[in-house]
Amino acid sequence: MLLQQRAHTKYHSPALWTNTCCSHPRPGEDLGDAAKRRLREEMGMEVALEHKTSFVYKTEFDNNLTEHEFDHVYIGISDQEPVINKEEVNAYKWLSVDQVKTGIELKPEEFTSWFRIAMEKLF
Repeated sequence: MLLQQRAHTKYHSPALWTNTCCSHPRPGEDLGDAAKRRLREEMGMEVALEHKTSFVYKTEFDNNLTEHEFDHVYIGISDQEPVINKEEVNAYKWLSVDQVKTGIELKPEEFTSWFRIAMEKLF
């Protein structure tokens, strides 16, 4: 799996490890198109994506913000190395599913709340 570490300048969850990218669809934009666009913008990658699951989550952050979202998870396969957008991403790493699950079990505070939920839904 390709994980990204969120940029240190993010207004919430800075420097936490998470999914490859977040789609943030524009009004009227197809979700799949938004996921592909954001994958290019954040990671510099072009990959065919397939919708796998959806979930709702609500998290209160340390900075007194609350995020309540309906998230969709898309998966793609690639052997490309990312070209990261430093405004969005601090670093990236490739890990096996088992390595990610172990990391979340041992140090959940190092991962975003929504990514931990997505991992439970997928695996």
